[in-house]
Amino acid sequence: MVYLSRIYTRTGDQGETSLGDGRRVAKDHPRVVAYGEVDELNSVLGLLLAQVPHQSEAELIRRIQNDLFDVGADLCCPIMENDRPRLRVQPIQVQWLEEQIDRLNARLQPLTSFVIPGGEPAAAWCHLARTICRRAERAVVSLSRQEPINPQVLIYLNRLSDLLFVLARIYNEEGREDILWRPGAGQQAKGN
Repeated sequence: MVYLSRIYTRTGDQGETSLGDGRRVAKDHPRVVAYGEVDELNSVLGLLLAQVPHQSEAELIRRIQNDLFDVGADLCCPIMENDRPRLRVQPIQVQWLEEQIDRLNARLQPLTSFVIPGGEPAAAWCHLARTICRRAERAVVSLSRQEPINPQVLIYLNRLSDLLFVLARIYNEEGREDILWRPGAGQQAKGN
């Protein structure tokens, strides 16, 4: 259980923050950047739910939001030898994402082109969340080049971006309203 008695502490006023193990680092430390990207992703999913609260798959999104707090908690605590047990993303969380991707993708027709982000509002929010998820994934890769991370975090974010893509297609009338890329279409336009 987390207990927050005060919201402001003034301890970050000089551009530093505390990690989960108590260590102080700069607010632009790769670890802080990585879990900050995850936080932004979670906020966009909150916007998706606020815009379309009765959309199908709302419970799926709420579970993802909860899991993203697990991702953030994992990233916030560096991996150390002989450390006390910490909350870490587990393979079962990745497996659940894969099951959801398979379940949703079974309702979709195969793609014949890349999908341009947009369409229904819920789909557009999913595409935005997907791109933020990819940015978070890149931040975790950068962090992993400097410090050890739980590899399940990277796998989770990779699967989540796939799920968000599939979910965007679901929200676009199960792919029927997808906007497909037409390679070179602008080169054919008259009046250039």
